[in-house]
Amino acid sequence: MRTVINFNRKWAFTKRADTIPAELPKDWDFVNLPHTWNGIDGQDGENDYFRGKAYYVKKFLKEDLPECDRYYLEIRGANSSADVYLGGKHLGHHDGGYSTWRVELTDELREENLLVITVDNSPNETVYPQMADFTFYGGLYRDVNLIGVCDSHFDLDYYGGNGLMVTPEIDGDNAKIKIETFVTNQKDHQKVRLSLFDAVGREVDQTVAEKSAELMIENVHRWHGRKDPYLYTCRAELMDGEEVVDEVSARFGCRSFEIDPERGFILNGEEYPLRGVSRHQDRWGIGNALLPEHHREDMDLICEVGANTIRLAHYQHDQYFYDLCDERGMVVWAEIPYISKHMPTGRENTISQMKELITQNYNHPSIVVWGLSNEITMQGSDEDLLENHRILNDLCHEMDKTRLTTIACVSPCDIHDPYIQIPDVISYNHYFGWYGGETDMNGPWFDHFHSVHPEIPIGCSEYGCEALNWHTSEPTQGDYTEEYQAYYHEELIKQLFTRKYIWATHVWNMFDFGADARGEGGENGQNHKGLVTFDRKYKKDSFYAYKAWLSDEPFVHICGKRYVDRVEEITKVTVYSNQPEVELFVGSVSMGKKKSPEHFFYFEVPNAGEMKLTAVAGDCRDESVIRKVDTFNESYRLREKGAILNWFDITAPEGYFSLNDKIKDILSVREGTELFRSLTEKMASGGGSFAGFEMAEGMMDMLGGFTFIRLAGMLGAVGVELTKEQLLAINAALNAIKKPE
Repeated sequence: MRTVINFNRKWAFTKRADTIPAELPKDWDFVNLPHTWNGIDGQDGENDYFRGKAYYVKKFLKEDLPECDRYYLEIRGANSSADVYLGGKHLGHHDGGYSTWRVELTDELREENLLVITVDNSPNETVYPQMADFTFYGGLYRDVNLIGVCDSHFDLDYYGGNGLMVTPEIDGDNAKIKIETFVTNQKDHQKVRLSLFDAVGREVDQTVAEKSAELMIENVHRWHGRKDPYLYTCRAELMDGEEVVDEVSARFGCRSFEIDPERGFILNGEEYPLRGVSRHQDRWGIGNALLPEHHREDMDLICEVGANTIRLAHYQHDQYFYDLCDERGMVVWAEIPYISKHMPTGRENTISQMKELITQNYNHPSIVVWGLSNEITMQGSDEDLLENHRILNDLCHEMDKTRLTTIACVSPCDIHDPYIQIPDVISYNHYFGWYGGETDMNGPWFDHFHSVHPEIPIGCSEYGCEALNWHTSEPTQGDYTEEYQAYYHEELIKQLFTRKYIWATHVWNMFDFGADARGEGGENGQNHKGLVTFDRKYKKDSFYAYKAWLSDEPFVHICGKRYVDRVEEITKVTVYSNQPEVELFVGSVSMGKKKSPEHFFYFEVPNAGEMKLTAVAGDCRDESVIRKVDTFNESYRLREKGAILNWFDITAPEGYFSLNDKIKDILSVREGTELFRSLTEKMASGGGSFAGFEMAEGMMDMLGGFTFIRLAGMLGAVGVELTKEQLLAINAALNAIKKPE
């Protein structure tokens, strides 16, 4: 029978070696897995985290292993390329940092064994990802196991799968269950016993076959998302007479779904709007070296916010988390890290990573779409990129005839680009209201796309804005305040959730995450678009905006709890609740009751002294404190680390333009247009491009929403650097241009 031994404990580790050691090094660090070497330097900014090769070494005795015919090393995540050596002999290589892979050790095992795994996250041109807005943590960051099996066993060699594929098909009130097994070295007399069990362990059908068979579940209990995530189990036993020589199992769910360009997502014949979040897997201080309790906490928070779908970006996630998605009823978008930069030399890696993703995750009922790529047309599309996508799209349909394919398009991608015609459904990543444009552009953009392509199901795969512990009573785009993030998501919820044809929406992001190249918001090395902080300790106000729309758990929440000191005489207090009516008290004095079909309740509150606020909605209560101050509390104001200029350091004479004004306003006058044109001619590359983007329809609308100072700060990410002297000179020129009356 199969035996699995966890190999996580006591590995000698170093980043300083350059040869495979012949014995266990005594002067290296010793670590337990999961482990990453970028848990700190991958989250502190400057884009200077270690990217290179590191060594893991483990010594073990054969006598400590169970007696088996064959032994496999199973590595569940090594980012991003890795090699395995046993006794100095090279046994295997793998490219791709997010999937399970195995190497057979059998023929090289000795009485004493020295196992070496080298892991390399160096930049290269063949393994994805290489350019993206997140940290590529290096290391053996998931479990490593030793698997012992008989000579005849369920397959361990094909793209990290477990040799069992279960394909349910709804047939009226019943379900036909097609089961395929893949056996290595199966003897002529060996059979496979296939058994199905319901959620409480009762057997519902069984048969004995050569390898594959079709079973039946009568009066099937359907997997129905968060409403009823019912799971069955399929067990496959390799039989030698009456002896079981190997066994594997998989949970599965019976459900049907479709994605309609008018009605959106439909689950088991019921319209089931997908409204949820995206998730990166990393954590503050530990990177991507997660433990099961971290995954469970993430899932608990996602369930609390009321989401029913997760986009697992931008790579294959831990099998444990896919299991949680099955159990909790999350509808999942699963994708490979084919992202941002198309590499003509990386095609084979996209194919192998897609084969691994599908092979290892085929049985999960939560998954409904395979993601081919994310923002891959950031630098334009060409025939090689298009061919790569056609190959991946055909591969997905060949390997899995039950699911659909999708892509996440970067916002400037032209809606007529042939790229968007390749997958079954598509989604766009839009940040109108954060990266330029205005919040009210989002809904109309989708209406326009829907009118041009009524036959293509369209979704929103990313939208969001960053918020840290900065605060203001006058939130504006780009200020990184919790108040602007709350406003932004209020507006996006109202626009996206009310458009039935949008098949799925995924907030970017559920949690703040590591992006070491970032230097904005006052805390470098992170993307702060999360509804929850990187350490999972604080739920931002925007978290509760979604909870108000999506969760059935009664609650009321007063926004702005971290924004205590306020200078204005009358201050706005926002309350979120999924209850029909909210009453707000200042001390014991009622500010009145309000109703809101949008779940957002706004109160104007006299601001005097220190006051206790109490919101009441049905049986729910929440409390907060505000305090009147004479001068603004500077600890609430963003000061960028390393910024050449902050917006409040810029001269802005009344009635004249400055770097703090929006591009669209500057362009509204002739002198401003001439100034902007002269500057873009210097910064733009040939062919009408700007900062790497083609000037597609709507691109200038996006740029128009930026203030000049914010646009200048973001150009550094694409290699356009403006000095302090240049910015001051531009500001002086703008100060000479009068605003229209």
